[in-house]
Order: sequence, then structure tokens, then C-alpha cells
Amino acid sequence: ALVNELKDRLGASPACEVLVCPVFLGVHPIAAALAGSPIQVGAQNVYWEKSGAFTAEVSAPLLKEAGASHVIIGHSERRQYFGETDETCQKRVVAALDEGLVPVLCIGETLEEREGGKLEQVLEQQLTGSLAGIPVDRLDTLVVAYEPVWAIGTGVVASTEQAQEAHAFVRSVLRKLHGDWADGVRLLYGGSVKPDNAGALLSQPDIDGALVGGAALKADSFAGIIEGATAAS
Repeated sequence: ALVNELKDRLGASPACEVLVCPVFLGVHPIAAALAGSPIQVGAQNVYWEKSGAFTAEVSAPLLKEAGASHVIIGHSERRQYFGETDETCQKRVVAALDEGLVPVLCIGETLEEREGGKLEQVLEQQLTGSLAGIPVDRLDTLVVAYEPVWAIGTGVVASTEQAQEAHAFVRSVLRKLHGDWADGVRLLYGGSVKPDNAGALLSQPDIDGALVGGAALKADSFAGIIEGATAAS
């Protein structure tokens, strides 16, 4: 119901790229509902092996067959609750790229890390570890989502200055890794993004989009954020 309403609201040519990432069981029916629509469909995780005896895991070929074009990797909740590491993120990024899926790599610091002056250390470690050994010519589609963990679902939003500062640092790390390639990487901000703050956040020079949680669960709210992105562009 949500994606059908969103599809009607956006029409055939939204002014920005729109992606929805349901739970695994929703990927196939939502991809079918959005067939012919510009709205893309992704998954919230992927396993790094193509096949084998890995009960309950979902591989990149299965996601692609179900209709996914993107996959979120390394979300803070995966890191916090399910033992995700930079090393396992790297394996998932490679698996996604091997299957032609767009990896949306999530990074971000906790409040304790930020207050302890470890913001840059944490972000650089997560980025370099998650991209270790992957040649730059394989990373054309990479999307990086910066989500300060303390702002996810809390209603607390990083100020535009804080968000831009973190994004600029992320881009500097990517530039250190692979030079000018970094200028073309799409960087998303996540963490209590809503219609009333989307425009200000997305108007920052190094913020190219948003990774939205709760505010995307209602079509009006989601469409409002898309309108904010459109205005910012």
C-alpha cells in the first residue's frame, strides 16, 4: 500500500533517485508492484557466499532474482546487534558488486565515540576496512551512508554543520584511498531525517541524499523528504 501510494504521488519522472528497502519477504512483491516505475528496490542485508549450506542467509543472486537492484550493508543495528564487522561488510560489498547490485555502505559513530573525540578515527576505520582490497574500477556504483548512531530513531538530528563536516571528512578519506574518484561517490545522511529538515541537510555540498527510516513509513512524509531533496538539488 505504501509503495503504491508513493508511486502515484511521484509520477513517472521524480526529480531525484528513489529507493525503498523492505525486509527480505517484501522484496519480491514490492519489486513486482513497482515494475515499470522509477522507484528502485533494495534489500537490508546480503550474505557473501553465492550458495551453500548457510541456513537462513540470503545471497546476492537470490536478491537479484527477487527484483532487488541495491542492498544496504553494515547498518549500525547490524553492527550493534548481529556482530557485523568491517571485514564482513567488505565481503558483503564484494558479493553485491559481483552480482551487479548497488552496495549502500553504512558507517557512523556512537555518541560515546563522538564525545570521546573518535569521530574521524571511527569513520576512517569503517571505510577503509569495508573497502579493503577492492579495486577502484569496481566501485563506480558505491553509495556511502553516514548515520550517526546517536541520531537514528531518537529524534535528535545532527546539525547541518555537523552533518556536512562529517560528510566532508568521509569524502576526504575516500579521496585518500582513490583520488578524484571520491568526488563522484554519492554520500547519504541518515538519522531522523524528516520533511522539515531534509532540504537544509541535502543542500550541503557533500550531502547527496538521505537514508530514511521511520519518516519513510508514511507516503506523505516520504514524499515530503523527496520534495526537500528536489528543492535542494
